[in-house]
Formats: sequence, C-alpha cells, structure tokens
Amino acid sequence: MKIDFNADKPIYIQLAEEIEDAVLSGAYEEEAQIPSTTEISVSYKINPATALKGINLLVDSGIVYKKRGLGMFVSSNAKEKISDKRRVAFFDAYITSLVSEAKKLSITKEDIIKMLERGFDK
Repeated sequence: MKIDFNADKPIYIQLAEEIEDAVLSGAYEEEAQIPSTTEISVSYKINPATALKGINLLVDSGIVYKKRGLGMFVSSNAKEKISDKRRVAFFDAYITSLVSEAKKLSITKEDIIKMLERGFDK
C-alpha cells in the first residue's frame, strides 16, 4: 500500500481506498483477515487513531467486519459494494462533467463514443 503524506486527501481516506483496491485486486480475498490497525500504524508510521479511522470507514460501509478477539475480515460481498460505490463516484466525478462540457461544445453522443473508443484503443 502507498500513502502520500503530501496529498490533499486525508491519510485515513487514502488508507481505506488502498484496502479497497487490495480487495478489488484480490490481494485480500473475501472473508480473509486484513492487517490490524496496530500493524498498519507501525508499517506506515501513522498514528493508530488514523489507521482506526480508515478501518472504521470500511466497517461503516460494510466492506470489513470485526470478529471479536480475532481481528478485521473482508465481508463476503465487499467487491460488489466497492465496485458499486466507485461506479457511482465515477459517474458523478467524470461522466456528469463530461456530458455538461460536451453539450457546451456541441459534441454529440456519437462523437463522445468515438472518442472513448479511441481512448480505449491506445
């Protein structure tokens, strides 16, 4: 995992996103244990409270859950939840502004599709 201490994005959010990325890539399988907040804080030299805050974001969204006395584990439907959440965020962050700008420039839907296909072919 990579944490950018100079980024505008808070460390705890970066941590949560890195764990989500690891789940999506298969580095952490569903129902597998993830590192403890202590392990994370030591590994990245961050405050344990910061690590806990990042993990709690994942708990609140149902990505991970706690087994008392054992640690934190990836939920059985975590990949689907992460993918759904990120698809919505992708649409809100990119597609909405893309369509808005395309309309201002009188770019048609067909032209946008051609541009996307050209982008995928690179």
